[in-house]
Amino acid sequence: MASYTHEEFELSQKHEDILGKRALLLQQMEAHYEQQKAKKKQQCLMSQAAKERNAQILKDLQNAEKNLQTRQLLHPDIINLETLYWASVECKLPEWEQYLLGKGQPPVSETGSLLRQQKLKTRQQDSSPAQCKGKPPRPKPR
Repeated sequence: MASYTHEEFELSQKHEDILGKRALLLQQMEAHYEQQKAKKKQQCLMSQAAKERNAQILKDLQNAEKNLQTRQLLHPDIINLETLYWASVECKLPEWEQYLLGKGQPPVSETGSLLRQQKLKTRQQDSSPAQCKGKPPRPKPR
């Protein structure tokens, strides 16, 4: 009979250990559930904020589209000048590309070199220091 009581005692201890582990697991599950709830709530709030931002962006885009549609058109002469300007830029771009990329010198056109030569001749003919520097002469000391 003593062995029977000893077995009951061991079984009782195992049962208490199992109940303790069960209680610990239940606490962990509850904590995990609370974390999941908090995370879901945060995601809902973030989702709602994103929906509001998207709605505002859509509204802004619709307003911008409406403004573009109702915008007064430019005068045909201005549009023509703008078209000619961009055509000129596209024609000259290959010449200027290396310079604009910082890899070379600016291209020299015939009219540009003639203008530079004329400026140099004018500077050489007029030796006045005031006109060369573009500043008035300094007063003479007394």
